[in-house]
Amino acid sequence: MGKIISISNQKGGVGKTTTAINLASCLCEIGKKVLIVDLDPQGNSGSGLGISIHEIEKTTYEILLADVTARECIIKTGIDNLHIIPSNINLSGSEVDLLEVDKREYRLKDALNDLRSDYDFVLIDCPPSLGILTINALCASDSVMITLQTEYFALEGLSQLMKIISMVQSALNQSLELEGVLLTMYDKRTNLANQVAEDVRNYFHEKVYQTMIPRNIKLSEAPSFGKPINLYDAEGIGTQSYRSLAKEVVAR
Repeated sequence: MGKIISISNQKGGVGKTTTAINLASCLCEIGKKVLIVDLDPQGNSGSGLGISIHEIEKTTYEILLADVTARECIIKTGIDNLHIIPSNINLSGSEVDLLEVDKREYRLKDALNDLRSDYDFVLIDCPPSLGILTINALCASDSVMITLQTEYFALEGLSQLMKIISMVQSALNQSLELEGVLLTMYDKRTNLANQVAEDVRNYFHEKVYQTMIPRNIKLSEAPSFGKPINLYDAEGIGTQSYRSLAKEVVAR
């Protein structure tokens, strides 16, 4: 039975999509079968894997609002054992479209249930918000991975995210757990990054991954070539970091 993990933070630009793509690819590299579910209307998980997202008719929007099964929306990537259910700009209207839908918080959960046995991991790339899309992701998930940038405002707004997770745990998905906290865009040369990392570890303790994702130009470049980091820069520091994270995720 596969594990469903949401990758979440209401802030943009903190490494959610980068982590979804690269963690998935590195998990596949060690023999796991992985599905990415893109719940961000920007659709960057798909485009980052070289998929022309604007030409796709069956996306996460259709899963949430039409009589389309998740299985019908799966696309094979160019990577063995890595599949994706992509999104595109159509998903941006879902917040309004779902308002009158019965049990709207569980639309994604119901859709993904049939896929659990097909994959070792399902990674949900959440949007940079705490609206109904993120609620759907948390209701569908076994656990949530929080990505945190090691910069000054990293912890700002984190209490709001933790409140949403707590609310979902108490009212909608009692089995939801905190998978872990991933520190991203880490620059070991700066006192600020080291202080933020220390503060986060003091707060979340063993839930913080030992692996920290460095600030790295190759990680920024890879999506524009439609490749995960382990195919774009196979021996670079970005690849080494995500390979290390993949091993930690499997070990947990």
